[in-house]
Amino acid sequence: MNKRKPTIIDQQINDSTAVLTLKVDADIVDFQGHFPSYPLLPGVTQVDWAVHYGKTLLNAHCEFGGMDAIKFQEPILPDSIIELSLTWFAEKEKLHFSYTSVKEGKPEPVTHSSGRIKLEMAR
Repeated sequence: MNKRKPTIIDQQINDSTAVLTLKVDADIVDFQGHFPSYPLLPGVTQVDWAVHYGKTLLNAHCEFGGMDAIKFQEPILPDSIIELSLTWFAEKEKLHFSYTSVKEGKPEPVTHSSGRIKLEMAR
């Protein structure tokens, strides 16, 4: 079986927010070929996970309507422990996401990526 999702270590869910601690397992199929000598989690996978967990945990709408303010700042490597923060703004039909992690020797969390995704009601 081709593994596509990370291992959820912890999750905290409220009405419109979710914070998930994830282990980005090295055997996730999305690492294959991206890149052979230095595997990175593709940006499209990060967006896919945000949408997936937004829909399943926060009941976000289901039709993808575009993205804005997407930033990919720091690579996510195999076997990383990261935190995915999601906020669903139902009235605006926007899902805000950010992936962060704590790096040894750094006082503040490092942001890997962040952005806003438009999720519209099925028409």
